[in-house]
Amino acid sequence: MGGEASREGRRAAREDEPLPKDHLYGGQAVIEGVMMRGRDHWAVAVRRADSSVHLESHEVNTIGRRFPFLRKPGFRGVLALGQALSIGLRALTISANQSQPEEERLTRRQMAFSMTLALVIFIAVFMVGPAVLFRFARHGVHSSVLRNVLEGLFRVALFVGYLALIGRMKDVRRVFQYHGAEHKTIAAYEHDDRLEPEAIDRYSTLHVRCGTNFLFIVLILTILVLAPFGYPGLGWLILSRVIAVPVIAGLAYEVLRLGARFHRSAVMRVLMAPGLWLQTITTKPPDHDQIEVAVASFKEVLRRETEVGAAQRPAGS
Repeated sequence: MGGEASREGRRAAREDEPLPKDHLYGGQAVIEGVMMRGRDHWAVAVRRADSSVHLESHEVNTIGRRFPFLRKPGFRGVLALGQALSIGLRALTISANQSQPEEERLTRRQMAFSMTLALVIFIAVFMVGPAVLFRFARHGVHSSVLRNVLEGLFRVALFVGYLALIGRMKDVRRVFQYHGAEHKTIAAYEHDDRLEPEAIDRYSTLHVRCGTNFLFIVLILTILVLAPFGYPGLGWLILSRVIAVPVIAGLAYEVLRLGARFHRSAVMRVLMAPGLWLQTITTKPPDHDQIEVAVASFKEVLRRETEVGAAQRPAGS
C-alpha cells in the first residue's frame, strides 16, 4: 500500500497541467456530500437517504470587499481561514441535516457549538498540549530551540496518527471518499476534461491546494516560527501558541498559493510532497455516485458564477 501511495503522490505532483484558470476553485468534503467554492459563490450537494441529491448555493459574504487591505499577502490567509471556517460550518450543518431524518436534524446553534468545541479541542491538543508537555522536558533537553523542534515533530506525528486512527471509522472513511471525489472533479475541470464520472475517475485523489496540505504546512511553520523564541513562562507559552495560529495561517496560505502557482518547480514539488503524502490518508477513491454529488456541487458553482459574469458584462459585448 505504501508503494502505491508513493506512486500516486508522484503522479499527482508531476502530472502535466493546463494553463491556470481565472480562479482556483476549492472545496470541502461534508457528511454524505461535497461543498464547492468559487470566487463569489459556494454550493453544497448532499446525497439523501432516498438517494436523491439536495443542492443549494449561496453568495460568499466577505469583509474583504469593505476592507481591501485584508486581501493583501499576510492578511488574506487569515481572511481565507475565517471564511473557510464560516462556510464550512454552514455546509456541515446543511449536510448533517439533509443526510439525516428530520427528527434527528441539528440547529445551526447546535452545529456552531459542536464546531467551536472541536476547534477548541484541536488547539488544546495539537497546539497547546505539546508545548506544555515539552516544557516539562526542559531538564532533559537544555536547548530551548531543540525542545521547540522536538515539540513540533511530536505535533506532526500526533496529527498524522490521529488522521490514520479516525480514518478506520466507516463514517469518516466515507467523508474521505467524498474528499477524493472533490479533488478528482476539480482536477478534471482544471484539465478541461468532461465533468462526467467516467472521465473524472481517471484523475488522482491528491491535489496540491488541499486543506490537508494547508494544515501540514501550518504544523511545519509552527516549528520554524516558534523555535527561536525559546520557552517562556507557562502562561505566555500557552498564549503564544494561540496567538501564533492566525500568523502562521497567513504564512501557510501564501506557501500554498506559491505551490499552486509554481507547481512545476522542483523546489515546490519537494515542499508539497509531505502534504500530498498525507492526503493518501485523508482521501480515498470514491465511487461514481459520490463523484456525481461532487459534480452537482461544482456545476452549481459554475452556473452561479456564469450568471453573475453575464449580468456584469456590458450589453452588446
